[in-house]
Amino acid sequence: MASSLVSPSPTSSFISNKKDLGFSVFPSTSQIAIHKCKKQVSKKIVSVITPQQSERKPATTGSVKTGMTMTEKIFARASKKPQLSPGDNVWVNVDILMTHDVCGPGSIGIFKKEFGEESKVWDREKIVIIPDHYIFTSDERANRNVDILRDFCTKQDIKYFYDIKDLSNFKANPDYKGVCHVALAQEGHCRPGEVLLGTDSHTCTAGAFGQFATGIGNTDAGFVLGTGKLLLKVPPTLKFVMDGEMPHYLLAKDLILQIIGEISVAGATYKSMEFVGTTVESLNMEERMTLCNMVVEAGGKNGVVPADSTTFKYLEDKTSVPYEPVYSDAQASFLSEYRFDVSKLEPLVARPHSPDNRALARECKDVKIDRVYIGSCTGGKTEDFLAAAKVFLASGKKVKVPTFLVPATQKVWMDVYTLPVPGSGGKTCSQIFEEAGCDTPASPSCGACLGGPKDTYARMNEPKVCVSTTNRNFPGRMGHKEGQIYLASPYTAAASALTGYVTDPREFLQ
Repeated sequence: MASSLVSPSPTSSFISNKKDLGFSVFPSTSQIAIHKCKKQVSKKIVSVITPQQSERKPATTGSVKTGMTMTEKIFARASKKPQLSPGDNVWVNVDILMTHDVCGPGSIGIFKKEFGEESKVWDREKIVIIPDHYIFTSDERANRNVDILRDFCTKQDIKYFYDIKDLSNFKANPDYKGVCHVALAQEGHCRPGEVLLGTDSHTCTAGAFGQFATGIGNTDAGFVLGTGKLLLKVPPTLKFVMDGEMPHYLLAKDLILQIIGEISVAGATYKSMEFVGTTVESLNMEERMTLCNMVVEAGGKNGVVPADSTTFKYLEDKTSVPYEPVYSDAQASFLSEYRFDVSKLEPLVARPHSPDNRALARECKDVKIDRVYIGSCTGGKTEDFLAAAKVFLASGKKVKVPTFLVPATQKVWMDVYTLPVPGSGGKTCSQIFEEAGCDTPASPSCGACLGGPKDTYARMNEPKVCVSTTNRNFPGRMGHKEGQIYLASPYTAAASALTGYVTDPREFLQ
């Protein structure tokens, strides 16, 4: 076993012969530990064995089992194989298939074409269909997509279809949920040890529950609708060890931006990203979801967090389906290992136009902004709004730029209006947002995270500069192709709204 320590930053110092390293991982002075297994082969002849004189009996100890990672174990169980290694191609049995209004019609079309108009899906209780992307719009084609989903679910008697009919008042639709990745968790469809596939790249969010979750295309989804299986290649695993006490001014968004900044948007291409360490163990489920949500921005096939008491407690009142967690073996082989001392990190942003264009928030204090957006599967959960409210409460000031709030789901929307913010004397997020001069929380959906039709709430129809809690900042992502998006945590987004500039939240969180 050889251990190599590599610094990806040209300005970093090279470190060697260290154990249990603590790293201050900043863009300008980045240091990172990468441990790779290398088998050293010596060509030197050290002995010559003479022919054996007596007959040698076969070994009776049985086959030798090689350690597996979490993802490899989930694949092995789902394919009914005793042992798997990275690169193996196997037919995997799917536990849950999710699709939504953007990709659902296409997946349904492929299913009908390949299996027949009158064919039945493989399991009506394992398919989850969630309208969430282009919902609150007058765009006829977007509305038609939801109609197609409804017709299919009615004909197939799909158990879990979260429909919306009255677009004028989302609360009049008791079945409507909102953003699929958050709704999947809230409705108990995420369970340790399972395989969850979805026609959306951020399906990897569900890896927070200790399961394999990844995005697939419409063709694959059409096949899964008919068979409940998919041919998948076992990915190698990158291990991210995050230790140290989480500073009060950091959130999981800062952690994943740090990682993506280290390894780049291609650094985990078709690889599993496993998150462990004392910092990860201290995160609540929604923060773990944030961590896994953006692994695809590093090219990752999936992200995964080992299930623990936090996971089990979250699931107590959400599912009655039995599940069996799996964990990486001590002797499991990881492609690389990265270690971070989280206590030394600072608030981060990803500058335009890439999630790996990392910078310290304080380094961007002269960047004037036009708006702030708090929402999406990444940054529109209950904990995200509580975090933003905490900053507004601490400041006692009003925002200086339009600040748009889009709860991910109906439940999150209700939490914004009912849950008291700690230390506020009983005030809710909505009250604090109103006092700070934010826009009224909008109807739950994906909103402007991916642009959408021109009448989408908070869409960038002009070339604005926006600080956003979303996940991508490519040109045109939130609407206008000349818009500039700074990805940030809810803390940093709220702090920036208060100043009108990209702002380190430590200015308000003492």
